[in-house]
Amino acid sequence: MARVVLDHVTKRFGDVTAVDDLCLEVEDREFLVLLGPSGCGKSTALRMIAGLESLTDGRIAIGDRVVNDVEPKDRDIAMVFQSYALYPHMSVARNIEFPLRSRKVPEDERTPLVQEAARALGLTDLLDRKPAQLSGGQRQRVALARAIVRRPAAFLMDEPLSNLDAKLRVQTRAELIELQRRLDATVIYVTHDQVEAMTMGHRIAIMNDGVLQQVGPPQDVYERPANLFVARFIGAPPMNTIQGSVVVEGGETLLATPGGRIAVPDAFGAAARRSSTGEIVVGVRPEHLEVDPSGPIEARVAVIESLGHERHVVCRIGDEPLVIVRQAADEPRPAEGSSVRLRAEVEGIHLFDAVTGVRLEAPA
Repeated sequence: MARVVLDHVTKRFGDVTAVDDLCLEVEDREFLVLLGPSGCGKSTALRMIAGLESLTDGRIAIGDRVVNDVEPKDRDIAMVFQSYALYPHMSVARNIEFPLRSRKVPEDERTPLVQEAARALGLTDLLDRKPAQLSGGQRQRVALARAIVRRPAAFLMDEPLSNLDAKLRVQTRAELIELQRRLDATVIYVTHDQVEAMTMGHRIAIMNDGVLQQVGPPQDVYERPANLFVARFIGAPPMNTIQGSVVVEGGETLLATPGGRIAVPDAFGAAARRSSTGEIVVGVRPEHLEVDPSGPIEARVAVIESLGHERHVVCRIGDEPLVIVRQAADEPRPAEGSSVRLRAEVEGIHLFDAVTGVRLEAPA
């Protein structure tokens, strides 16, 4: 397997910059997820690594070799597409075998390699079938088997689970994680699904408008988002964000929001003073908000979403966007349309610059 390095990589299509000065290092045997909304540049970045798109500027290295001018077939990578891209006239065995035949691997060596890949993905009983006779999940496993059969330096996966139904997506997700561990493989995985990113990646690289926003282990990104975009994109439901300001009254530091004022440590005031304009956005994840009759924030219950094991109490605070409180199913259920008071856990509060969106760190 191999390390993959993108060094100040840029890709322009005419006047449109799809990827802007991307610097990223994927370690040997790492499972890295490129995450972001549609059109953010993540698939373009993957295609440049594969050699399917040329670079406007920068450098890409796989292992010890710079591959800017290397043909895709000579980069020693395998790519798994969203659309499976199987040959419909070939059997499962022939589809898996195809990369070996293309590289003129002797037939007596091909058969055991195909059998090994089929066993790894539970396809042994399907080797004689054609793709049309398979379910979506089985076709995706064939595409994965075709990728792993020759043990490339790196696997590139472009939203490979998007065409699967929800139940099958969860199952295949687990299979992919086990497969990566078993192969000890370097994987770069593109998705817009932040649940896939949180559950699968050793690290997540989040992109927006062609620009890398943050890189880090999933839990670190969740707990310390670098900016408002990451805070709102990571999490299901996403982080609640409310316009606010910091005031000091009677020697006490308070976060002033449309629904009320929250007492916080003095360090929050110091952090807010680093804002470019003095205006801040207060961020609180749904699990760090609770309905509490003595809470400092006044809100009105708009909708209650019951999910069985928990419920989401969707509230309106003044004219701000809706905020969500995550409740356990056994907690008292407020009535829709009722007025409630909310309390935020101070350790779960995040501050961001209202103009730049950058995280404002409160000193320890």
